[in-house]
Amino acid sequence: MIDWDQIDTVFLDMDGTLLDLHFDNYFWLQHIPQRYAEKHGMHPEVAYQELMQQFKEQEGSLSWYCIDYWSEALQLDIPVLKQEIQHKIQFRPHVTDFLGLLKTTNKNTVVVTNAHQKSIKLKLQSTGLNKWVDQIICSHDFDYPKEHPEFWHKLQRHQSFSRKSTLLIDDSLPVLRAARDYGIQHLLTILQPDSQQPNREINEFLGIDSFADIHPPMMTQDE
Repeated sequence: MIDWDQIDTVFLDMDGTLLDLHFDNYFWLQHIPQRYAEKHGMHPEVAYQELMQQFKEQEGSLSWYCIDYWSEALQLDIPVLKQEIQHKIQFRPHVTDFLGLLKTTNKNTVVVTNAHQKSIKLKLQSTGLNKWVDQIICSHDFDYPKEHPEFWHKLQRHQSFSRKSTLLIDDSLPVLRAARDYGIQHLLTILQPDSQQPNREINEFLGIDSFADIHPPMMTQDE
């Protein structure tokens, strides 16, 4: 599936790629509606519908991923509420095996995420993900989400990489399309970002069930 001889940089999404998207889906679709209804004295279904409309209005924008934005908009302490279900933050299957093998190679391994800095901090506390990769890049530092073409230009200026020898693995199809438009040659998606949901049917990009499906080579002693 991957010719590792052609790869020198590996960009990895975090939520839904390295980490189980169930945490985020449960948080935004169940936990937040419940807490929002309690705070505002609303019926849970009314609260859910109101929130879904607000989420839809921000979808694809940087605000959609911004913890500070939603804390202010919903008048809820989002970081504290995330901590209430922190136990749900989990690696997807075989991720640490895959990252461990990557560490034995000379590939530059970088997490590139739309998650807000406060979300990243919580997830690093739960998983120690930062110990498995060379760098973590947050789109909020560039003022554009990964779906936006300008993000990739800013990333290139921040950290030069060859489009022909870069692999991006991401569960988001809009992100993969933006990366493809930018010229990144090697693209993979995740078929089951949320362990509690069925596999997605995707034909636009090559997809993997788990990281057991791809095997980066280990360095030989003379490398």
